[in-house]
Order: sequence, then structure tokens, then C-alpha cells
Amino acid sequence: MPTKIKFGVFLPFYVFKTEKMTQHLFNQLRDVALECEKLGYHSVWLDDHLMLKKTSILECWTTLSALSTVTKKIRLGTMVTCNSFRNPALLAKMAATLDNISNGRLELGIGAGVQQSEHNAYGFPFPSAKTRIERLNEAVQIIKNMWTQEKTSYNGKHYRIKDAVCKPKPVQKPHPPIVICGGGEKLTLKVTAQHANRYDWGYLKSFEDYKRKLDVLKKHCNAVDRRFDEIEKSCWPAGQTFIGDDKQELEQKVMQWVPEGVSLDDFVKTNFVGTPKDYIQNIRPYMNLGVTQFMLFFGDLPDLTGLKIFAKNVIPVIT
Repeated sequence: MPTKIKFGVFLPFYVFKTEKMTQHLFNQLRDVALECEKLGYHSVWLDDHLMLKKTSILECWTTLSALSTVTKKIRLGTMVTCNSFRNPALLAKMAATLDNISNGRLELGIGAGVQQSEHNAYGFPFPSAKTRIERLNEAVQIIKNMWTQEKTSYNGKHYRIKDAVCKPKPVQKPHPPIVICGGGEKLTLKVTAQHANRYDWGYLKSFEDYKRKLDVLKKHCNAVDRRFDEIEKSCWPAGQTFIGDDKQELEQKVMQWVPEGVSLDDFVKTNFVGTPKDYIQNIRPYMNLGVTQFMLFFGDLPDLTGLKIFAKNVIPVIT
């Protein structure tokens, strides 16, 4: 398992607010992704939504393909691909194609899907959580098989394919990392134990919650006879990250992002507001647990201030 600490940057489309043409939306995203690459971040991650109220949103996979042609080394991930939106055999082909275009830089984050309104609007079924997770389990099996086998046939409860060929194969061997996303302890973590190279539970309220979920995942690994340490540990230390050299000045600045009716004290309970030194102290306990991937959602995006302060004052100290 990797030991180097990595920092990934979440770039949801809804932070790139623009009244200009849609091309300007991609240009903003591209510029931030290029800055992340220049500053030494490990990866950038796009959300997979088809609609979010009236916000302009680009489709995740076609956007990643465009980003792969203007970047050179930063890794490109989905946080997270909604399994319901695409047939898994087609998704395997799309992902293999992107891995080839990017010369082996894809990270596949995938989840069962949670936004019922999107499914209804676009005509996708939205069955029970149990069924969606069953479908996720089958989908990941199909994707892995198509990436590694000459021909793939699968006859499951929810998906069936026959002699499907996926060529060219992904550049990464045996295949690109698969990140199972979602923290449901009875069903989703079982899928994680079976198939994930890394997990992603999103933001958890406390370090104790994180440790408890690790224990649950370990039990699932034991049940499916898989080594727990084969799965890379990932963490969101905060909902959003606001970082600055002067904490008092930063707290005044952050007030512009605090939702109406929410106090600063309540806001900082779920978001990080502090200095680089504060951040390093906050993640030490997670590092001691063996966490090697930290996910970051900079709350001041598309402004690059936080991104640059973090890269200058945290990444060199930690990595």
C-alpha cells in the first residue's frame, strides 16, 4: 500500500458560478485544475450531477476527457460517478478510454446514487437503497472484469452482458484505482470490503466516528476473507477548508460564506477555519491511523488564495 500522503482537490461545478457562456464555465474549471497541477496536488475530482436546481453543470466524464488533454501529471477522479446514470459495461469502456487518453491518470470513484430528483427528471429508475447497492456491487464486478478479461460475460440479478470486449485496456495495471464511495455500514461497506482499492466516506463529524467506521469495515473484510490493509484509507478532515495565515482575519473573511442564520461557531464545527499549523495538527491523528489520502474542498473557490496557501505551507511539511 502507498505510504506517501496525497491531497486531492474536490472541484464541484456549482462553485464556478458564471452568468457568461458555458465555455467560460469549463475555462474556469480548467484554470483551477492547471493551478492544482502546478502547485503539486495529487488529484482533482469532479462531481457527477446532471442537474442541480438551476446551476449550470457540465457532464462529468466528457469534462474529465477535456481536462486530460490540457493537464500532464495530475490525476483525474470522479467524486462520485453515479452508478445509475450509465450501464456498467459502457462505463468500463468510457473509463478505459479516459485512462488511455490521460496516459494512466484515472481514479474511478463510484457510488450507488442518492439524488432521487435527478433520477426522476432524467428518467432513471430510483429503487430502494438496498437495490441500488446490489446494482453497485454487480456494476463494479463487471467493470473490473471488462478491464482485465479478453471477453466478459455476466448474468446477474440486475445486469447481463455477453462476450463484451473492452479494448484498449486501461493503461494502469491491473486496472485504475476503484474508490467505493458511501458510508452505509450494513451494505455499502460490504461492497467496499469486496472491491475497493480505496474508500471514501465523505466528511464525518468526529475522529471517533471515523475510527468506528474503520472497525465496521474491518469486520466486513474479515467476513469476505480480504486483508483490511489492502484498502487505502482516505479522509475528508472537514466539509470545506478555509485556510489563512492570520486566523482572526480569516474568520472575518469567512463570514461571507456562512449561511444566513448560522453562527460562525456552528459553521466551524463542520468546516475547517484556521492556519496551516492548525490543519497539520488536525490531521495528525488520521495519519497515525494510516490515512494516506486527504480530500479538500476549498470554500473560497474559484479564488485561488486558499489553494496556494495550503500548497505552500501544508503539502511540503506533510509530504
